[in-house]
Amino acid sequence: MNFEQLMRKIENSKPIDFGNVISKSFELYKTYFSQGLIHSLIVFAFAIPFILIIYVPIMPLYIEMIENAGNPSYQPSFIEDVSIGMLVVWYILIFVLSFVMQFINMSVSGHFYKFLRKEDTGVSEDIGGYFTILKTHFGKLLLLSLATTGIVLLASLLCYFPVFYVIVPIHWIFPLFIFNPKLSVSEVIKAAFKFANKNWLVFAGLGIVCSIMASLGMILCYIGIIFTSFYIYIATYVTYRDSIGFDDEDDISQIGDRLDALK
Repeated sequence: MNFEQLMRKIENSKPIDFGNVISKSFELYKTYFSQGLIHSLIVFAFAIPFILIIYVPIMPLYIEMIENAGNPSYQPSFIEDVSIGMLVVWYILIFVLSFVMQFINMSVSGHFYKFLRKEDTGVSEDIGGYFTILKTHFGKLLLLSLATTGIVLLASLLCYFPVFYVIVPIHWIFPLFIFNPKLSVSEVIKAAFKFANKNWLVFAGLGIVCSIMASLGMILCYIGIIFTSFYIYIATYVTYRDSIGFDDEDDISQIGDRLDALK
């Protein structure tokens, strides 16, 4: 599907039915729970060492603060032993690791989107491995990440209120790229904003409800988030499928039109 076709499908897309998205997403959640769990576990497995690298260096500070809780004259001694250079290196490390973790999450979640499409629609497609997207589209993923960061920073500079608006189109940038990988970065962003603007209120409502449902696992001492976090990806897939649809559907309809013309 090229850019013009995608924009035309967005323009002619069906209205989003809030209730249908929630119910259909829950059905797919039950059907593909095991695969969703596997994808979540992979992301979690990579997140653990990153968390340790970031927080282990400041553990002495936390321990000292706990030991001196309630002491009004307490002054953290750990901070005095840390140079400005060490803090700069630590912040740079956090920034780099955050980007690496983001790329890993994008590749794994992108694979999950492709898995859902293949299993749900029966399309014949090689979805590759969990990190195939990262290896084949690293440049675009980097540009999309930088563009997304830039959009959020710009919105934040405008008194933060625009951030609430851009959250919705930003959410659609990655799914649109996964299902339309041949589009350029600028085309993906334009399509995301067009799609989001057409259904902003519905998407905002779905985002709130689906985020709550995806976070229900936190009730089980936070570890349960692994079992529910992928629900929001399923809801995103269902919304895309039922509104925009996929390019292979166009191919099938075009073949049908040709056959009808030959009769």
